[in-house]
Amino acid sequence: MTKNADDALDSVLYRVRDPQLIPAKRYYDPKFFEFEKHKLWPHVWQMACRLEEIPEVGDYVEYTIFERTVVVVRTKTGVKAFHNVCRHRGMKLTEGWGNCKIAGFVCPFHGWRYDLDGKNTFVFGRKIFSDDILDQAEINLKACRVETWGGCAFINFDESTPPLRDCLGAVAEKLDVRNAEKLRSEWWYASVVPTNWKVAVEAFLEMYHLMRTHPEVHRMTPSAFAVQDRTGIFRNRTVTSNEAVNEAIDYLANLSEGMGGLVHRREVAVMEKLREMDVPDDPLEATMAFYTRARQDIMDAGLARGLPMHDMHNAAENYPSMSNEFMFPNFFLLPMFGCMASYRIRPLTPQTCLFEIWSLILVPEGEAHVSPKEPRMLPHDSPKYPLIVRQDYHNMPMQQRGLASGEIEYQRIGTLHEGAISNFERLIDGYLAGLDSERLVRAGALVNGGSFQPIADLGF
Repeated sequence: MTKNADDALDSVLYRVRDPQLIPAKRYYDPKFFEFEKHKLWPHVWQMACRLEEIPEVGDYVEYTIFERTVVVVRTKTGVKAFHNVCRHRGMKLTEGWGNCKIAGFVCPFHGWRYDLDGKNTFVFGRKIFSDDILDQAEINLKACRVETWGGCAFINFDESTPPLRDCLGAVAEKLDVRNAEKLRSEWWYASVVPTNWKVAVEAFLEMYHLMRTHPEVHRMTPSAFAVQDRTGIFRNRTVTSNEAVNEAIDYLANLSEGMGGLVHRREVAVMEKLREMDVPDDPLEATMAFYTRARQDIMDAGLARGLPMHDMHNAAENYPSMSNEFMFPNFFLLPMFGCMASYRIRPLTPQTCLFEIWSLILVPEGEAHVSPKEPRMLPHDSPKYPLIVRQDYHNMPMQQRGLASGEIEYQRIGTLHEGAISNFERLIDGYLAGLDSERLVRAGALVNGGSFQPIADLGF
């Protein structure tokens, strides 16, 4: 690390100096929140919308982050994004979602018009303006950088940031082979959660909390995989091979009920038929045989329905996943078999965030599917959320109150099971310090991915 980089990091407010100790003030201090607002978010790729929200030419959707508003629109030549601001007097052009194929974007203040490519096509009362302030390039909508991947459009306010795929790293290939771009929304919920956005993200960067927060999941963890280790987290008991298979099915059925899209009910229905399958005598071998058979039967059932199935055997063997793939700074895809859950977390204030959850499914090729255009807004403690989500949403505000009480100076991070939290927070410091893109991309490759990551050397 160069001396300049050292100096830049030293200037970061509440910098993480020990990777095992994360200063609590990072989660509630207004000054730190302002640093993130101006030094982090303008320079990162942000998932702005799912492409299924804008399937037809002229379809658009608004994306907001703090005071910034961007409109993402499908044009005849692809997806484009523009700052959602009229070039006349700064009026916000549109809100929410809609289709502007015929009229284009019309400013509701004075009627200036823009086509799908952002070109200004009409100035009302043009003669009252001097020609020198109506240069065409100056009155066209200001473009925002946009790239697509995984069935989503991502925007970035920084023209110098490396391309999206470079920033995603290996996690993109892991999800590509699982046909992430072919998934469609089954449902989409959102809540304002009274917690800092990083607290919400970090709840899904470790599985150390399963034993206490999700006792049903922990209790049903298949014994064949629940091997006692030095942390004492996992159980260890003797089961027969058939009991091991039934434990695995019960576990996956519990995840389906508690998480929504992570394991879909149709996939559970396929696995239920395997309770009496012939398996090896060794419980671990039996469990592995069950997963191999389950993948095959789910693929066969999906193909029979016309679903665009991926090769689950290839994915499991060559692109293994912990079923919790994170993309810095605030987006998750959670794959298990063919379907996925997805999270997006956006900061609102130092102690509130907007948390969105999708259940993503595969749809038969050529079959009409109506995707939700906007999330169903729920209270964060709504009983309509699946059980596992409710349990996490219960924790977050309580942790926020504890952090903001001033009675704890640091979060103490376990080197193995909570290492992803340390990596995440230290990458934020790299952005706040304004480190060069090459360093940030290399560090991002270590941060992106799932849980169970040890504390890593990020190179700064």
